[in-house]
Amino acid sequence: MSWLDQHPEVRNIRCGAVDLNGQARGKRIPVRFARKIEEEGTRFPLSVLNLDIWGEDVEDSPLVFEIGDPDGVLRPTERGYVPMPWLSTPSALLPMWMYTEEGEPFAGDPRHALRAIVDRFKARNLTPCVATEMEFYLVDDSGVDLRQPPSPRSGKRRPGAEILSLRALDAFDSFFNDLYDACDAMDIPAEAAISEVGLGQFEINLSHVPDALKAADDAWLFKQLVRGLARNHGFAASFMAKPYEDYAGNGLHTHFSVLDAGGRNAFADGSFEGTPLLRNAIAGCLKGIPELALIFAPHANSYQRLVPESHAPTGICWAYDNRTASVRVPGGSVQARRVEHRVAGGDVNPYLFLAAVLGSALVGIEDDLQPPPPIMGNAYEQDLAQIPDTWEQAIDAFEGSAFVRRIFPPQLIDNLVMTKRQELHYMAELTPRQQLELYLDTV
Repeated sequence: MSWLDQHPEVRNIRCGAVDLNGQARGKRIPVRFARKIEEEGTRFPLSVLNLDIWGEDVEDSPLVFEIGDPDGVLRPTERGYVPMPWLSTPSALLPMWMYTEEGEPFAGDPRHALRAIVDRFKARNLTPCVATEMEFYLVDDSGVDLRQPPSPRSGKRRPGAEILSLRALDAFDSFFNDLYDACDAMDIPAEAAISEVGLGQFEINLSHVPDALKAADDAWLFKQLVRGLARNHGFAASFMAKPYEDYAGNGLHTHFSVLDAGGRNAFADGSFEGTPLLRNAIAGCLKGIPELALIFAPHANSYQRLVPESHAPTGICWAYDNRTASVRVPGGSVQARRVEHRVAGGDVNPYLFLAAVLGSALVGIEDDLQPPPPIMGNAYEQDLAQIPDTWEQAIDAFEGSAFVRRIFPPQLIDNLVMTKRQELHYMAELTPRQQLELYLDTV
């Protein structure tokens, strides 16, 4: 029995793919046409996966006028239907990805970019096992300035940030109950929720899965879910990198290990240090950070997060169990040795992000790269190479990088650079308030 047969209450579906900015692009279709979509896919222009953050065509994109803005074919991914619990009418989303008219994966599709990295691991009989940590703010955006929303239980606003506060979680208990129920329905493996450093900031961890594509799907769907459910509860939720100037930004960290052909953790050998493969992966991640910064910090607002002593890394380094480092090997059982990549903001495209992290690790493995010694102490106070701290610098580094071209196809690189240069140009015309309004709901 098909998923739709098991859910006769569903009245309409969304068939959607992810663009370079992580936005869902697609169509709303009555459920009676679902079988046709499943069997034949649906068509829309290839250029739709290469729109800017406003949803406008990229002016110099060769996908538009140069080749006549041709269609591609969207086909369902292996994820299948997922419910959309934030909508009042029973609806389902069918995640899709783009193919050319000739049936080839479209090189400008972020999900295909991640699939290509996973396939390269498989060729080595290795499987990335991936988890994400999703940070977001709950905000009241009804006035001129952002504020923390009042508690649905007490009607009061929290006076300040409360790190790991049960009281802060309990204040929004009805929201989190609905969120966990929705995650179960959508097969998103949500684990612990905590209150974070910022004003109305929370984090939910998504479990390790030996399927990087599913991990990226989960993160992408989770962002849509949180934003939609928050509006149902009378406030907003945002994953933008830095909604408040005076509080910590939102990160999207990933923890990953690599499983060998027997399903064993290839980063663990019973020692504290871990295996040579672990050090190769760390070295690759470090080498990739400066040239992949555009993936980890893709928007104008992203760079407001990457400042010293703001709970976001600025120096390129690694360490054991040290949260000031950009790449961290967490503590705990040595049999669970893994890498935590801490650079990215909550505003990233999850598919490009995981492709960049895992692709960097893979280059480190392929080239037998060796990392420098792990740091000790406060990374902010040490003389380290720095993560690019301006958007323009990150665009330039990404565009000219041979390392990046070992991870992403040329067409995707060119499309993303054109997109970001257009956004850089037009963002200069916006006030800080207009930038906030743009990013609050989109990223």
